[in-house]
Amino acid sequence: MALQTHIRFSLLLLIASLLSAAVSAATTISPGSSLSAANLNTTWSSPSDTFSLGFIPSDPPTSPPSYIAAISYSGGVPVWSAGAGKAVDSGGTLQFLQSGTLRLVNGSGATLWDSNTASLGVSSAEITDSGNLVLRNGTVTVWSSFDNPTDSIVPGQNLTVGKVLRSGLYSFKLVKNGNLTLLWNDSIVYWNQGLNSSVNTNVSSPTLGLQSIGILSITDPKLSTAAIVAYSNDYAEAGDILRFLKLGSDGNLRIYSSTRGSGAITERWAAVTNQCEVFGYCGDMGVCSYNDSNPVCGCMSLNFELVDPKDSRKGCKRKMKTEDCPQNLTMLDLVHTRFLTYPPETETQIFFVGISACRSNCLVNSVCDASTSLSDGTGLCYYKTPGFLSGYHSPAMSSSSYIKVCGPVIPNPSSSMGTGDKKKDWKLRAWIVVVVVIATLFALMALEGGLWWWFCRNSPAFGGLLVDQDVDMDQVKRAIQVTFWCIQEQPSHRPMMGKVLQMLEGITDIETPPGPRAAIEGSAGGTSMNVSTDITTLSATAASAPAPSSFSSVHVSGVSPLTSGRNTEKATASLIQSSSLKKQVSYAPSERTEIIKTSKCF
Repeated sequence: MALQTHIRFSLLLLIASLLSAAVSAATTISPGSSLSAANLNTTWSSPSDTFSLGFIPSDPPTSPPSYIAAISYSGGVPVWSAGAGKAVDSGGTLQFLQSGTLRLVNGSGATLWDSNTASLGVSSAEITDSGNLVLRNGTVTVWSSFDNPTDSIVPGQNLTVGKVLRSGLYSFKLVKNGNLTLLWNDSIVYWNQGLNSSVNTNVSSPTLGLQSIGILSITDPKLSTAAIVAYSNDYAEAGDILRFLKLGSDGNLRIYSSTRGSGAITERWAAVTNQCEVFGYCGDMGVCSYNDSNPVCGCMSLNFELVDPKDSRKGCKRKMKTEDCPQNLTMLDLVHTRFLTYPPETETQIFFVGISACRSNCLVNSVCDASTSLSDGTGLCYYKTPGFLSGYHSPAMSSSSYIKVCGPVIPNPSSSMGTGDKKKDWKLRAWIVVVVVIATLFALMALEGGLWWWFCRNSPAFGGLLVDQDVDMDQVKRAIQVTFWCIQEQPSHRPMMGKVLQMLEGITDIETPPGPRAAIEGSAGGTSMNVSTDITTLSATAASAPAPSSFSSVHVSGVSPLTSGRNTEKATASLIQSSSLKKQVSYAPSERTEIIKTSKCF
């Protein structure tokens, strides 16, 4: 019996070893293997099929079609690419040569990328379940995709000083002091984040990593615990989810999450919260603004045109160069606009002058191409030298900018942002109409409520409470406020009669009744009563609409009061008084309570 048990156990071990060897053989990539862009279904996969290496179509699609060799998470989410995303045609291949080198070759035979591992004695390759492509000399890893990142980092992968994520002209790197930096063209630092204030130790060899639960952190031998940089907004949520850090082609660094097999990604954190503050997002001389919640690119005026009408992010160019019209130079004024200025430009381009001097000095200065006045009381002015100009426009911005053009200035049409697409300002006009209509309706409701209250107070049920009585404006105020509660559209918002009584008697404080989005306030004081429109709210509403292409400020005039406070008080008093008798009539509180209980909110 014991012998049989031993034999069975030995057989199980043998079967397990064979299965393990089979799996290992299936996932081990031998020299001489290759992948073809013509066959997208052929891939090299990790043991559990979590990640795979193969060709995928370029994003965005191209004509004719092009492809990149990428490591993708289950469902087709790329996290690494050979040659940092260099594309091949349908004849392209990724070859694992007998020499131990990985090589990306185009259909023409041209080499686009090489791992340069021919001298390292590479004998095999493998895709691990963590998404790492490794080349091994026996059992020793001599090259890995984790040590040669492109634009992304996955859990288990570390970014150390000297390693860089790249996407187009943008790059992201970890500096020796622990700072995280985003750069344009390896020169302009438009985002720089240091360790949080709780870290008071100078780091020596920091390492950036992303935990699988969604924590981006920095570790260092001098730190007792990891310094937290950011949390994804789905931090620690359960599920078969991959979270990864990616530098996008738009210059922003984000944490994304993807559920296994879905092929979809969701943004969970962004380094730069305002996309328009990413330097160069709209190209040279392009201006970034927001259309609803999305950034859009356009030109500053009709003195400019898009470099590529099919892609507004490639920037703009002058229709006539300034050197071609030296006697007809003028300045194009751009309100609510600034030209982004980041280190190292800040130190050489900053001056302290007034707004008018910021404009005029640039016009007469041959080395100044444009200028920005912050217009915030600091007197700061940035002189932009000829080179790359990155603009940002927002109705909420106090800055004004100026740029040289060949006169005359030709402003953008009010319905265009200069992108070639018509972006009509009907939304702004519609909002203004809505606000005016709501203001009018509330004024009518206030008048109707006052008349209703007056008729109720002078009905037989009230017995002429205020005959020839001096008007108590505090009571008028309470009555009108109660009226607003009684005419709420939602029945659940209307108070019970017991509470109405307490509010009228002054026993209970009367809260401000709910109003529409555009706040319309009715107020009554000891000597005045008026209905006014909240211009601040109106301005904020207007600011959320698409900005006019001319970048002109949005002006909203205040609504004139219906009547002056003093005239309104007199009119109200004349309505309440029902005779010229001087005799004052008073009621006991109990009698007044019974009278009020006979009325109800409508």
